Amino acid sequence: MQTPSTLSYIDSGSGLPVLLGHSYLFDKTMWSPQMTALAKQFRVIVPDLWGHGESPALPAGKSTMADLAADHLQIMDALGIEEFAIVGLSVGGMWGAELAAMAPERVKALMLIDTFVGSETDEAREKYFAMLNAIDAAGTLPPPLLEYVVSQFYSHNADPSDVQALKARLGALSAEQLRESIVPLGKLIFGRPDRMAMLEKISCPVQVATGELDLPRPPLEGQLMAEKVGCGFSLIPNAAHISNRENPEFVTRLIIDFLTRYA
Repeated sequence: MQTPSTLSYIDSGSGLPVLLGHSYLFDKTMWSPQMTALAKQFRVIVPDLWGHGESPALPAGKSTMADLAADHLQIMDALGIEEFAIVGLSVGGMWGAELAAMAPERVKALMLIDTFVGSETDEAREKYFAMLNAIDAAGTLPPPLLEYVVSQFYSHNADPSDVQALKARLGALSAEQLRESIVPLGKLIFGRPDRMAMLEKISCPVQVATGELDLPRPPLEGQLMAEKVGCGFSLIPNAAHISNRENPEFVTRLIIDFLTRYA
């Protein structure tokens, strides 16, 4: 479902509405290992980020994580959903935290997975921007860069078909998609300011979890957020950045246990 000015999303199941946010360079199908189980207990709304999956290109003027949060709140408004929970992985957690701080009366629970709302180090930001500029110039992901990007998402525990699917999807991105959506979104994400203080504005129950093998968002970052919020932290065993796919049973149970306990 979508209009030209809104994100594409799927809406399935019934019960407490839960908004799922996927990682950069993935789409709503990232959550396929959890969808069946979650939809048995909750109404699950899963959008595609701008320029990802079936969503249109990133509109002009979208330049902050708060803008992305507002775009997702617009979906809930359009569906007439007043109260809901958020489960966000990677950038899904970044805009999810913004949304929880933006609309505290509406967000009933927040789960942050493999994410960090602090800023990147200067070194990391320079590295990411150099890669994004190279992609912008080439209009494609050169093979060495493609291999590096995939290695940041998945560990040796990943299903080989997941790894190949990611390579195929990224390799098939058009120059237009890359330049209009992927590169500017990447700069929005990796150039974000430090928003750790925002966590103090979040009043709903929060749970933080990080894959023990996560490279771009190591467990220490998750622990720092959990300490800032004063909430629980879970280490997801045998999983890297896309932990919900590398250890799906563990993450599914973590989500359901959290939502049934606090939401």
